[in-house]
Amino acid sequence: MSEPYTIYVVDDDEAIRRSLSFMLRTSGHMVRLFTGGLEFLKEAGALPPGCVLLDVRMPDMDGLEVQRELRARGITLPVVIMTGHGDVDMAVAAMKAGASDFIEKPFEKAALLACIEAAKTLSLAERGAMARAEEARARLNILTDRERDVLDGLVQGLPNKTIAYDLGISPRTVEIHRANLMQKLEVKSLAEALRIAFHAG
Repeated sequence: MSEPYTIYVVDDDEAIRRSLSFMLRTSGHMVRLFTGGLEFLKEAGALPPGCVLLDVRMPDMDGLEVQRELRARGITLPVVIMTGHGDVDMAVAAMKAGASDFIEKPFEKAALLACIEAAKTLSLAERGAMARAEEARARLNILTDRERDVLDGLVQGLPNKTIAYDLGISPRTVEIHRANLMQKLEVKSLAEALRIAFHAG
């Protein structure tokens, strides 16, 4: 059973909140409604996984400010910006600030649901990538400085002889470091070791 996925609607327009709530609930989503950015930000840090439908023009705090504040706090909920007519430049700015997507009002139900699904998929992929990167970095932390130097050389595609020359050690010593780092990383092949290095960035 997958974890429940809530849609957080942040819009100062009550009619839009009501219609979105109905549209999303009848499509099987859990929905929580917020009347503005400040109200949403008070709770944002403790909210379970979900997607934020964020209106761009609100009186207390516009969508871009909310978006920036989410990023500043390290909150990784995916954001879909809802824009009125002529706000596309603001939507583009929001995308640059990390929003997953934007959708123009009035929107079709199918387009909205597709937007949410795409944001969810992207968010899950990013969370998976972040978890893999953290795990990979933790695994690399057990290597000695010299083993990391050898791995760096391997990542660059250099042969043992070149790595040895660059580090001022013998090719045989490079082979020993290579064997040690593969043992510590618990990998059987060079490809697996490189994959860990790439995940760690």
